[in-house]
Amino acid sequence: MFKVCIDATPIRGKLTGIGVYTLNLINALYQLQETEDFSLDIYFHPSVKNWLKRNLSTPQPLSQYSQVSCVPIPVSLANIFAKYSPFILPFFEKYLEKPDLIQGTDHYIFPHSQAKQIMTIHDLTFIKFPNYSTNIVKGYLERIKRCLSWTDAIITFSENTKQDIVELLNIDPNIIYVTPQASRYSPNYLNRQLLYDHRNVIDYYLYKPYFLFVSTLEPRKNILTLIEAYEYLKHTYKIPHQLILIGKKGWNYKDILEKIESSQFKEDIQHLDYVSDELVAIFYSQAEAFVYPSFYEGFGLPVLEAMTLGSPVITSYNSSLPEVAGDAALYIDPHNYYELAEIMLKVVDNSTLRKEMIEKGKKQANTFSWQRTAQTSLNVYKQILSNNS
Repeated sequence: MFKVCIDATPIRGKLTGIGVYTLNLINALYQLQETEDFSLDIYFHPSVKNWLKRNLSTPQPLSQYSQVSCVPIPVSLANIFAKYSPFILPFFEKYLEKPDLIQGTDHYIFPHSQAKQIMTIHDLTFIKFPNYSTNIVKGYLERIKRCLSWTDAIITFSENTKQDIVELLNIDPNIIYVTPQASRYSPNYLNRQLLYDHRNVIDYYLYKPYFLFVSTLEPRKNILTLIEAYEYLKHTYKIPHQLILIGKKGWNYKDILEKIESSQFKEDIQHLDYVSDELVAIFYSQAEAFVYPSFYEGFGLPVLEAMTLGSPVITSYNSSLPEVAGDAALYIDPHNYYELAEIMLKVVDNSTLRKEMIEKGKKQANTFSWQRTAQTSLNVYKQILSNNS
């Protein structure tokens, strides 16, 4: 029997990518305890805001678990101590009950002197494409390099990102493990009752066909090119479709909103901020096509979610996206709006092709599951502990 500690710090507020990964990994690992010889503890660092308020309460999504600890120091402050006063950090080890292994889930790992440590690196956008990153995210590099000095292994989600880590951080590939993520939805997630409960939203937005994009509004997602392709289709082919963008406003989003506002087709371009999982699922399931022309992805979870719920996928032939979508998607050059427009038109004009894409997408999505992610992660833990036993 060995004890694993998972850092649940990203599980706070309205969950986005890293928080969704962390919560689903914890849920699946928790279930694995019934059949595997390990125990799972959960810990979190408070946000700076909560720490200043002395609010160290457990985040609501973690309240269902009994073994949850708070390491009462924000990650940013722990990082400063690690840089200037590392002798302080061992004081906080007492808040974790003698783990054998710790996994940090967001480009950081607490330096526990008695445990093996795995750091999760989601992607290296801030190194490969610094123009797509905020100054805060660019600061990850210094933190990651410091954590690497005490990290025993790295978990990431695609072979492409693994190769980026090897090349850009000069890391031995033998200590990097790939554990693909999964969709937050199951294939049978939608049912009549759920659709009935949201009938007002469906009637308001889905009264005519639409292309869908789901993710944070930021330059890396290449939404300006998507809007250009959409405008070309509306102008040239007079298509009846809407363009629906679902996602919170990220870094440098103003150009995107200005592009929408200045469009002659702005009445048909809808931006919805953060919406419920149920509504996102409905939008996925009813879309003519899910279009994701991102410049770079560490994994590309929205592509997997779209395929799970029966939306044909058009995405970029770069980074990790072909690993996720396989032969189920149609691929485009993200710099070419005309090519993107032609592929979008091809999907809506060819019902046979669209049906084939939906079937292939569901089959591809079925190869991913959080149970597989958890089991693969557990195999990594065992490997790390056996290497050092």
